[in-house]
Amino acid sequence: MGKALRQAGRATVHLALAAVMAFGLYLFITVLLITAVGTIAVIGAWMLPETVLLIRRIAGAKRRMTAAWTGREIPEAYQSLTGPLRVRLRTAVRDSGTLIDLRWMTASYVYGALVFLPLPLGPLGLVVDGVWCALLRRAPVVLPLITRIADLEARWSTALLRPSPKALLAARVEQLAATRADAIAAHEAELRRIERDLHDGAQARLVALSMRIGLAQRAYDRDPETARRLLAEAQDQAEEALTELRQVVRGIHPPILTDRGLVGAVRALGASSGLAVTVEVEGGLDEGPRPPAAVEAAAYFAVAEALTNAARHSSGGRAAVRLERLRTGLRAVVRDDGTGGADENGGTGLLGIRRRVAALDGSMQVSSPAGGPTVMEVRLPCVW
Repeated sequence: MGKALRQAGRATVHLALAAVMAFGLYLFITVLLITAVGTIAVIGAWMLPETVLLIRRIAGAKRRMTAAWTGREIPEAYQSLTGPLRVRLRTAVRDSGTLIDLRWMTASYVYGALVFLPLPLGPLGLVVDGVWCALLRRAPVVLPLITRIADLEARWSTALLRPSPKALLAARVEQLAATRADAIAAHEAELRRIERDLHDGAQARLVALSMRIGLAQRAYDRDPETARRLLAEAQDQAEEALTELRQVVRGIHPPILTDRGLVGAVRALGASSGLAVTVEVEGGLDEGPRPPAAVEAAAYFAVAEALTNAARHSSGGRAAVRLERLRTGLRAVVRDDGTGGADENGGTGLLGIRRRVAALDGSMQVSSPAGGPTVMEVRLPCVW
């Protein structure tokens, strides 16, 4: 009885949310669509794409709600509603995702009663099944019915909201095109950074080094003391140029990654960050085979960026890093106890990391509410 009651409670909440959504579709969205189509020559041309965007958000909420009940995600595939009004209007009308959402809305009008009728069954089920189970020692009858109705509603929603294979392929192609553009932009930015570092740092020092050696050669016979001083200065500049070249190399691919692997390199980052950093390793990442070099580098730079931001801007003193080997890839999470407020639009660091991760078909999530904490999670796919 207890298990059936808990399951029926979840089903009742699921059906209640579905009823509220269906009622909202009946009233609000229908009025918007009729207004947009009816005034297409006046303001409807602007309203129609915005209405389609709103329907997408509602359909997305329905997909998440259904996935929470069934435990299986429902993919979505939409074309981007961007660009001039004429382009957005054409996309809104021709996108197959729009047709799928409209099909779901129309069907919800038909089977909408399904989510309203079972709601009174909850109190009735408590009374009937309570007496049925307590007095006659029988299995509950009414409460499981509510669960089966919720299952039926979820199956219908899943079937109606699932995009076609063609739409999924088109969405994947669009995503890969955007990822490729971001990867190219990140690569060009990295080349510009390396060029700037070499030009402003090591190259300038090497030019000064060459001048010092030239002056020392000319002064060698007539003023040996000056020549020795110039050579000493040249040696110092050579060491500084080597130091800057090593820093440039670390920015491309840190040698410590090659020597110690990701776990050792991240522990070294934590030790030198100025924060009290704990590093937790899960899934045998420090024992089994190493991930590919590109995956290691992306995870390393993500952790480095998070720790650098925490040390410079968060006003916190502690951070925790968790590295985990997943069945399908690698997961890195960095959490600090700072004041939060991290913004990807405030600089190029987090945006560059997102592009680097996206280029490997990975994902990055940043949560940084005002007052903290800041949590950055990176997932990178790879084959072990």
